[in-house]
This record gives sequence, structure tokens and C-alpha cells, in this order.
Amino acid sequence: MTIKEKFTVSGDHLLGKVKQLIREGNIRKVRIIHNDKTLLEVPLTIGAPAAAIGIVALPVLAAVGALAALVTECTIEVERVEKKDSDSQEDGQ
Repeated sequence: MTIKEKFTVSGDHLLGKVKQLIREGNIRKVRIIHNDKTLLEVPLTIGAPAAAIGIVALPVLAAVGALAALVTECTIEVERVEKKDSDSQEDGQ
């Protein structure tokens, strides 16, 4: 099941917020929106090792940094994958 969340941030805080979201690890897609137009949409791999996410994230973070210099305020839309705790408990029984 996917959950969509939206965060409104200033351009100064855009890069930091995207880094924080990527570190959380359960993100499927990040979309940066300014004035109702999508500026950047990045799909992220779920369950990839941290090193692979870091390699993929570097160009994304460079692009986000460039966008942050151009916008004063934008919205970050995130698709998360909901973790099922009941599945992991059933496997252990």
C-alpha cells in the first residue's frame, strides 16, 4: 500500500528535506512541485542497499540543489510504502 504525503518547504530547506526523506528508506517516489508544475520527479528503488541508494541519490541531490537556488517555495510530494508489521510477526511464529 502506498501513502502520499506533501511538504511545503522554502528553497533554502529543499535539499535538506529531500536528503532526510531519502535516508528514511521507505520512499518510492519524490516529486518536486512549484506553482502547480512538476519540476522534478524521481523514482527510488525500494529495498536497495544503502550504498546503491547513495549512488543513485547523488545526481538527484545535485539536481535538487540546483532547483533550490531557483525557487523560493515549493511542495515535495512523496510516495511511501507502508511497512506491514503483521507480516513480519507471522513469519516468526
